[in-house]
Amino acid sequence: MACATNAISLSLSSNPNSKLSSDFIPKLNRPVNVSLCASTSAELDPGRLFLSRPIGLSRRICANATPVMDQSVGERSSSVPTIVEVDLGNRSYPIYIGSGLLDQHELLQKHVHGKKVLVVTNTTIAPLYLDKVVDALTKGNPNVSVENVILPDGEKYKNMETLMKVFDKAIESRLDRRCTFVALGGGVIGDMCGFAAAAFLRGVNFIQIPTTVMAQQVDSSVGGKTGINHPLGKNLIGAFYQPQCVLIDTDTLSTLPDRELASGLAEVIKYGLIRDAEFFEWQEKNMEKLMARDPDAFAYAIKRSCENKAEVVSLDEKESGLRATLNLGHTFGHAIETGFGYGEWLHGEAVAAGTVMAVDMSYRLGWIDSSIMKRVNDILQRAKLPTAPPETMTVEMFKSVMAVDKKVADGLLRLILLKGPLGNCVFTGEYDRKALDDTLSAFCKS
Repeated sequence: MACATNAISLSLSSNPNSKLSSDFIPKLNRPVNVSLCASTSAELDPGRLFLSRPIGLSRRICANATPVMDQSVGERSSSVPTIVEVDLGNRSYPIYIGSGLLDQHELLQKHVHGKKVLVVTNTTIAPLYLDKVVDALTKGNPNVSVENVILPDGEKYKNMETLMKVFDKAIESRLDRRCTFVALGGGVIGDMCGFAAAAFLRGVNFIQIPTTVMAQQVDSSVGGKTGINHPLGKNLIGAFYQPQCVLIDTDTLSTLPDRELASGLAEVIKYGLIRDAEFFEWQEKNMEKLMARDPDAFAYAIKRSCENKAEVVSLDEKESGLRATLNLGHTFGHAIETGFGYGEWLHGEAVAAGTVMAVDMSYRLGWIDSSIMKRVNDILQRAKLPTAPPETMTVEMFKSVMAVDKKVADGLLRLILLKGPLGNCVFTGEYDRKALDDTLSAFCKS
């Protein structure tokens, strides 16, 4: 993009010369023969951008051909998993979604290539699911041996010291390059296990089994972002490293605390705001069902969120432009997590408040109308999520942390902001700095 952001060019089979402006991100909910590449071009004829709607809906959904899904709550759960494919060429992998999947041993076993497995989990999840996962890995498969490492639970432990416990166990267990790491837990466990797998012996296989909230089941478990926090900033140390598969057993949501449940919904709401207006409207109609843990509503929300995430990752794996739009609210939110203290607020809570701030700034820039602001506030309140940062956050705290955000390029802070009708956003450094200052001042006492 212009002004320190990479421009994004979309090539469609019908018109390979169509070009995209520096801060215009079209919705790509239903791409057909779309490829993503870097470009310095800065023009697009939107009239030439036509994306047809696929006909029919199979149980297996490829991320580069996501159909419009039925607006009703999804089908009753069955033993046959829904499969969303993350299309990355020879590194593609499936996301299995369904009830009782941890009892379907073959799903996990076919993704374990060696004889040794290390399950990485935490003190909260281990008593609930560790034995079930070990059984799934070994039943009828006596040649596989399973070790485990149980880490302390919480964002404050997502650091180098804790990560070393994974390496210690792997080395003590004499794991080799054909071993498989299994991440059993929430976003912290998934990020750390993935980073450990990327670094151990310069890369070993790993599998994601997200158990906490939608924040992990619809976001961080998909797409290969791994890493740890630094005292000066969240997720500043890490790697892009894709799993062999992601297995989402929706039954694990039954053990989720209410606060974790609400936290995860922040990521679900995000998809509707940035690229899927129909999904946002569905959420508005079904938020009470989600809060009540309706299994069909959850299955639908997880599936549609994963389709959105997988499609974006397939087009822009390492966040050169398009994938950055998935970080709506995260720049403000990460500043809250860092400034307020890791673990004091859950990730989704910070993202929710950050989303309100990003929407407020979008409105101040004149890019959206007031009705979108109201709808965002309303749905977050219905999800029992915060709509403002902690009172202890100051303007200076926000600016200090945001200055080292991963989206800073050549000293310029790039943000994801809404622009146009619901379901459209931009990733840009081209905005009036006064709007940012006014937003921070509006949400901070000093």
